Amino acid sequence: MKFEELEDYYNRPDNRPGVQELFGNIVAELPSLEKLLEECNNHWVYEDKVYRFYHQSYKVYRLQSYTQEIVEKLRSLAPNRPLNEWFMTIIREGKGKEFKVEDNQNWLVVTRPILEVFFHARYFLEMIVKYGN
Repeated sequence: MKFEELEDYYNRPDNRPGVQELFGNIVAELPSLEKLLEECNNHWVYEDKVYRFYHQSYKVYRLQSYTQEIVEKLRSLAPNRPLNEWFMTIIREGKGKEFKVEDNQNWLVVTRPILEVFFHARYFLEMIVKYGN
């Protein structure tokens, strides 16, 4: 196949009912998705919490609430479909953490999964907003 043919092939509409339902849900929820992305990109969320990670501040734990909100929103877009299993593994490893003083002794192991899951969730949210528009 030539490049043009491949491009046409990959840019054709996907009319499967599940895909159309997902796209419909994305379009319907686009204002709230954009608002959530804006909140997650806010200086005091994205920039500050990553900065806090490098200074061993317990405030990095606050990212978990934003991650949870994104994950709930992602699930609501296709409630009858599971999220990607690798993504779910990353979620499980980076959620439900509460700060303990002894975490400072093992900072990377304890807190890096919090950032990792936030970055992945934020990426999916960003792509949904980008291509939903």
